[in-house]
Amino acid sequence: MAASSYSATPTAMRAETLTRCCYSTTSRLIGFSSLHTGSKLLFTTSSDSRRAKRSLYIKSASSVPEQALQDTSTRLDEGASGDLVSFTPDAASIASSIKYHAEFTPAFSPEKFELPKAFFATAQSVRDALIINWNATYDYYEKKNVKQAYYLSMEFLQGRALLNAVGNLELTGAYGEALKKLGHDLENVASQEPDAALGNGGLGRLASCFLDSLATLDYPAWGYGLRYKYGLFKQRITKDGQEEVAEDWLEMGNPWEIVRNDVLYPVKFYGKVVTASDGKRHWIGGEDIQAVACDVPIPGYKTKTTINLRLWSTKVASELLDLHAFNSGEHTAACEAQSNAEKICYILYPGDESAEGKILRLKQQYTLCSASLQDIVAQFERRSQGQVKWDEFPEKVAVQMNDTHPTLCIPELMRILIDLKGMSWKEAWNITQRTVAYTNHTVLPEALEKWSYELMQKLLPRHVEIIEMIDEQLVDDILSKYGTSNPEILVKKLNTMRILENIDLPASVTDLLVKLQENKADDSSESLEVDDSSESLEADDSSENLEADDSSESLPVHDEAALVDEDNEDEEEEDIEKKKDAITEPSPPPPPPPKMVRMANLCVVGGHAVNGVAEIHSEIVKEEVFNDFYELWPEKFQNKTNGVTPRRWIRFCNPNLSDIITKWIGTEDWVLKTEKLAELRKFVDIEDLQIEWRRAKRSNKTKVASFIKEKTGYSVNADAMFDIQVKRIHEYKRQLLNILGIVYRYKKMKEMTAVERQANYVPRVCIFGGKAFATYVQAKRIVKFITDVGATINHDPEIGDLLKVVFIPDYNVSVAELLIPASELSQHISTAGMEASGTSNMKFAMNGCVLIGTLDGANVEIREEVGEDNFFLFGAKAHEVAALRKERAEGKFVPDKRFGEVKEFVRSGAFGSYNYDELLGSLEGNEGFGRADYFLVGKDFPSYIECQEKVDEAYRDQKRWTRMSILNTAGSYKFSSDRTIHEYARDIWNVQHLEIP
Repeated sequence: MAASSYSATPTAMRAETLTRCCYSTTSRLIGFSSLHTGSKLLFTTSSDSRRAKRSLYIKSASSVPEQALQDTSTRLDEGASGDLVSFTPDAASIASSIKYHAEFTPAFSPEKFELPKAFFATAQSVRDALIINWNATYDYYEKKNVKQAYYLSMEFLQGRALLNAVGNLELTGAYGEALKKLGHDLENVASQEPDAALGNGGLGRLASCFLDSLATLDYPAWGYGLRYKYGLFKQRITKDGQEEVAEDWLEMGNPWEIVRNDVLYPVKFYGKVVTASDGKRHWIGGEDIQAVACDVPIPGYKTKTTINLRLWSTKVASELLDLHAFNSGEHTAACEAQSNAEKICYILYPGDESAEGKILRLKQQYTLCSASLQDIVAQFERRSQGQVKWDEFPEKVAVQMNDTHPTLCIPELMRILIDLKGMSWKEAWNITQRTVAYTNHTVLPEALEKWSYELMQKLLPRHVEIIEMIDEQLVDDILSKYGTSNPEILVKKLNTMRILENIDLPASVTDLLVKLQENKADDSSESLEVDDSSESLEADDSSENLEADDSSESLPVHDEAALVDEDNEDEEEEDIEKKKDAITEPSPPPPPPPKMVRMANLCVVGGHAVNGVAEIHSEIVKEEVFNDFYELWPEKFQNKTNGVTPRRWIRFCNPNLSDIITKWIGTEDWVLKTEKLAELRKFVDIEDLQIEWRRAKRSNKTKVASFIKEKTGYSVNADAMFDIQVKRIHEYKRQLLNILGIVYRYKKMKEMTAVERQANYVPRVCIFGGKAFATYVQAKRIVKFITDVGATINHDPEIGDLLKVVFIPDYNVSVAELLIPASELSQHISTAGMEASGTSNMKFAMNGCVLIGTLDGANVEIREEVGEDNFFLFGAKAHEVAALRKERAEGKFVPDKRFGEVKEFVRSGAFGSYNYDELLGSLEGNEGFGRADYFLVGKDFPSYIECQEKVDEAYRDQKRWTRMSILNTAGSYKFSSDRTIHEYARDIWNVQHLEIP
């Protein structure tokens, strides 16, 4: 703990605070209206230039007559600054604010002012400044009643908020100086903040980048999510691999959130649907909970706009606590309703292998959708000021579904409009389709969500009715599009496009299909009739054969099995009686396929736009994943390549490099206009820039070396190449390919003399990070394998600093903010065609890291922008993958001998006694679940290790490597989330820039 110079007595501090903050009309403090019951401080920002240095206006209202105060408020509403005093907050006033919060909004005992307490007091001080702009933003949106975007996501991976907030407010220097006065360092204080455990990977981080850009670009928008108490999990690395424990990010409270106890909505599960006397459907009974709003401010950069992230927590009404049962000693039963409600927001992505887990996940998704839609509708009605015109709803509201998790927005909005607002189906469907849009994030079949029809019918009976009606309407659209001239095509389209899978078609459609089949059979019979008698006889024979074939095809399953047994008579002798039994006793019919609801299909049908997140991904979406829908509605489909916010991901996390960029470009405007980064190309060969660039990278690497020592106990050389792969652990992301490449490197090193090793290999620190889902066994095996390899290599005295392997535990946003600025090589090596986009690749490139990767996701566009010579490419192409898998299934694939060497080396026990047969077995064989190297690790292995040799060669020439690094930053300008958000606003949402005066 840093020693504190904060030793003022409570009385003295209170006196100083009140003197400095309340009674002077020229106070320089950012306003805190809670300081004195008679004081009301008013603020705004200069309207001369939104990108100019922020100025705040303050007027003390402690002794101003109420009429004058009202006049001032009126002037503020009109955007006039009046006679308000302009000032820029200084360190002294900020220090007073922090000291005030340390005493009057305490979360800790009063005796000490140590780092945790300093963080909370500092965060509350910053939050006060945000609230002013936050409220102004709310009020202006209400007043102008413009169209607003609402971004629904199961994840928001925010990271720490303090440094981002003071950076966006342009108060980093002032807060740093203020904390020094109080005996602390801003960086140390900020390190006390836990990462908000509201997400897991790229999906949540993208959503958070989008919120930052929406605020920065002054677009009217809100985010909606769930407030997970325990997050996904906190990862621990032990000798057994990954272990999961609950996140504790809320144990000390969250200084950024404000609970809106007056904003709560009912959410229903189970029950039944009845028809009232007026013919309307009503959902009654069941389990009722309440969703309560918890709001988090999201400030924009150099703007007053501060938008809202509304997170829902869940509870039940107090009267549902069964006091009689509780007082009878049945405590668990008495609290069952409360427990069932609260656990909805306990865990992100609870395990869903059990029926209970599936129910909980579906409850989470519906809670997000129902509470958010009710809130959006309430805002629309309130802003309509009693003159609600529902046909204008899509002109005021744009709902974006981030992946399939919020799909229930579609039937929920329909339910609200029909059941609660009294609309017809046609009116409600028109409004819903014009309001909702869908972002697809995956081509993996298992990630295109499907829910059990029976489960959904039980939990959400009214929504299933609505989904069935949507499905019927879709069937009509398919019939209209494809007609009845080709029944085979029609049936194929119905099977692939319907929302309801393995569920009978409407009776009218079934009858139509039967009639079409009968007509086709009649046409086939007629075509066999000829005039010649001999041909007629042949036709009769053919007809008999045809009947025999039809009869054979229509045999029940048990008869087909009997025919197979007869074909195998020469292979084994069987008891005649047993064979008779096998023929005469029918086998039980196979179970019917499960009835499912295809959520992705519902998203496509129910929305007006569907977008992929990288150019190659969007083409796969159109040509493969949703090709049938693309043929039906081509106008719905578009691309929106992902982006990342340059504020958090370079300006704030890499200040050394940011200062260099600003110096050479001559302006800091690149933080908002990233296209200016391209100007670095003019200076790429200037030695002074290259020296400064390497110095900044070396400084960042030194910090990471210290961090690695702290977290893992391993010492690494900051002069070695830092080679990093940090992302969710998954087979398609191919951390296994990376670590097997390292094993190959290590094996070859061991076969050389010390002199040969030094001559042939560049020193490397190979850094991994990421979480394997708790029930994803193979991913957890990969984590175990990486840590075992590291334990062996890192303790090998012959290798020393020439090769180190480190797995960083509990990888999160804050760790990324440390690792990415220090990275020199980053691995984005997913099987081609399987990564939708990726965003970490963009962050690495933006920070001057050179990428090695496949032509997958956004890698394709990054390589185009940074230049082919500045990207290390290997591996199969996306269009080749299907043929390569077929080659494997046919037994024609011959693995490279080096791949065989590596597997044999692992099995020799070189990395301990753990049995890796299950892990390596996934790379072997030609067919079978979990076999046959589905992700093409063996196929791409030789290309990968040869590409790594080119990496070594390039790194030896530091001038060349630095040039590549600079050109990666210069070419990363396209991958700002500001560009992406402009495209969403223009092409999908139709929302307009709205600057807060």
